[in-house]
Amino acid sequence: MSETQIELTNINKHYGTFHALKDINLRIEKGTFVALVGPSGCGKSTLLRSLAGLESISGGAIRIAGEVVNQVPPRKRDVAMVFQSYALYPHMKVAENLTYSLRLRGVSKADARKAAEEIATTTGLTGLLDRYPRELSGGQRQRVAMGRAIIRHPKAFLFDEPLSNLDAALRVQMRKEIRALHDRLGATSVYVTHDQIEAMTMADYVVVMRDGIIEQQGRPLELYDTPANKFVAGFIGSPAMNFVTGTIAASGADVVLDLPDAPVVALGRQADPGRKVLVGLRPEHLSLVPLEQASIKVPVLVVESTGSMTYVTTDTTPQLTLVEQSRSDIKAGDNVGVRIEPHHIHLFDGATEKAI
Repeated sequence: MSETQIELTNINKHYGTFHALKDINLRIEKGTFVALVGPSGCGKSTLLRSLAGLESISGGAIRIAGEVVNQVPPRKRDVAMVFQSYALYPHMKVAENLTYSLRLRGVSKADARKAAEEIATTTGLTGLLDRYPRELSGGQRQRVAMGRAIIRHPKAFLFDEPLSNLDAALRVQMRKEIRALHDRLGATSVYVTHDQIEAMTMADYVVVMRDGIIEQQGRPLELYDTPANKFVAGFIGSPAMNFVTGTIAASGADVVLDLPDAPVVALGRQADPGRKVLVGLRPEHLSLVPLEQASIKVPVLVVESTGSMTYVTTDTTPQLTLVEQSRSDIKAGDNVGVRIEPHHIHLFDGATEKAI
């Protein structure tokens, strides 16, 4: 049985009358990479800071390696935090930034330097130990921040949106490096991000939050394939899932979509006749086909080509986005046929927005 490294039980956090965290329950196994993801204000950073001890919780229990740490100060929780802002000491060279925590603990200068050199090799900072932070690029500064965390050999690494200040290409590179470091170290990592692509590509488990609660948690593809509700479905996946209101037909095996000409689409399963639903359609699961083979026929509003893929937006209410994994010669104003595969349709209750 896997060992639990971090356990959060009924965590609540109040800021005056504002209820920021609401009965959060989460168990993180040793050696796993967990991403907390959600829109701004959902509580993910508050949860991370509570875990680090930078915020006091209003109720519940936080356990790290089996020990309740509610009243334990941050420096004694044996976790290392990597911030979005790097938080490096500008008057210290890279080696001094890396070894600051060791020197506070009385480690000798020679041993600290040796540790810095080992960490520099791990994080790609060899040759930069005698530079000041101002002499480094954004990616190099982030590596120093990670190296400073690694050198302590903590029980867990906590990342608070560490890549937000980097450009797109460097973010892609750094997320690979962070994940590779996690695997090499056998670390336990908790990573906060608002970017669901980061969460999906880096994490073993993804925790989707909204308004201080956990909407769903699980492996990335579990959340993609079987979202618990409309919010998770719309948040996980890029481009975002399309949603169309509809009504289950009398047969229970079809759905009538609220689109022009009220197209009837097969579900491939049974549902309650007459039930009002939200139909979820991922852009990558919609295919352009000849009109006679189409599930629905729609006019085109915008066509965007990236070379390898074509994004098509329909001139409907609501608009639909399609992704073709190839180039296309269609253009704005064309009427196109779209095929909807029954096994790719997601259904959500029209009132509760929970998955059916």
